[in-house]
Amino acid sequence: MFKKRYYTLRYQADNKVELVLPNQSIVVNTPLIDQTSFSILVWNIFKLKRADCIDILKNYVDKTKLILLQEAQTTSPLLNFIAQHNKIADHVPAYCFNDIYAGVMTISDSLPTSLFSFREKEPLIRVPKSALITIYPISNSKQQLLVANIHAVNFSIGVKVYRQQIHMLLNHIKEHTGPVILAGDFNAWSRQRLNLLYHFVRSIELKPVNFSVDVRKRFMGRPLDFVFYRGLQLNAAEIISTTASDHNPLLVNFRLDSR
Repeated sequence: MFKKRYYTLRYQADNKVELVLPNQSIVVNTPLIDQTSFSILVWNIFKLKRADCIDILKNYVDKTKLILLQEAQTTSPLLNFIAQHNKIADHVPAYCFNDIYAGVMTISDSLPTSLFSFREKEPLIRVPKSALITIYPISNSKQQLLVANIHAVNFSIGVKVYRQQIHMLLNHIKEHTGPVILAGDFNAWSRQRLNLLYHFVRSIELKPVNFSVDVRKRFMGRPLDFVFYRGLQLNAAEIISTTASDHNPLLVNFRLDSR
């Protein structure tokens, strides 16, 4: 259906899909952030395989400004959730099966001023993973909030493709002068991957969100899901324990840096 590599699919309350291309002009009338503090939810939703996944999203939809999903599939329950709650969802399909698109999805209350989509094929299984950068206006500020949502490649020998995927995102992030959130499922299950990830985020002065009770999904003893930030103050962070996915959601509250 869609031929261009860097398209993004946008779903809004009317549930009609829109194809958004790079450098497409977007008219934004409402800033995303109009108060000093706001919350985000970050969650790999396991392709919505478990029935109570949507119920968890409903519990937090009014408490968050942003919901960053990985393994989001454009099934009726998720699209109905977006429509019923009058949300805007930008989706980067990694692949399509039976007319259902799967990939990262960022759900918010307002349109981004610009966005960038990324796809990277898994070296072994050749099924792509996707990532998305969305940039949102902040009320009464010349700065904008950059939000990067990633599902990192998983099955690879060595870290060449992993490095390439992370590096593409960071090239955009390092040029941004406003606050930044980088979050998602990084599949950092090896020491080599984890060291590379921390090297990259430190190089652009991002800080990790730490959790006092850390029940993140782990593989080979290492957490897979992370939130990094810059130009914001961290208020609170918690992990929601649930069986609605094979990952637990990360709930983080930030406030705008007053400096």
